[in-house]
Amino acid sequence: MEAKKKISQSKKEENSNKTDQNTDAPVKKGPLSFLSGALSSLFFSWLCFLLSRKVVLYFTMHSSNYTSPIAQSIASAMKTLAIGICFLATFTFAFIGLGLTIVFIRSLFNVNTFEED
Repeated sequence: MEAKKKISQSKKEENSNKTDQNTDAPVKKGPLSFLSGALSSLFFSWLCFLLSRKVVLYFTMHSSNYTSPIAQSIASAMKTLAIGICFLATFTFAFIGLGLTIVFIRSLFNVNTFEED
């Protein structure tokens, strides 16, 4: 019984030590981090745009002709969904890249702001 209490107390002490170590101040990001994030996001945006163009061209060249109106409707919905997801990824990466570029430019200027806790 006493051994269980000792084990539980030692586990509590280990958990308290872990939480004390995790309360350190967060690491600040520098301009290089923003630049690399912006470049990678813009690169992914460009790749998604190329994919979007190929998807649009594929669905334009390969039209589906079904005799059933329900099948035609489902095929049209799936095409729209595929094209929409491709362009959504394109614009999402582009806006993230644009935002990180703006943050990069802003981080180049040494602006001293005071934060109150």
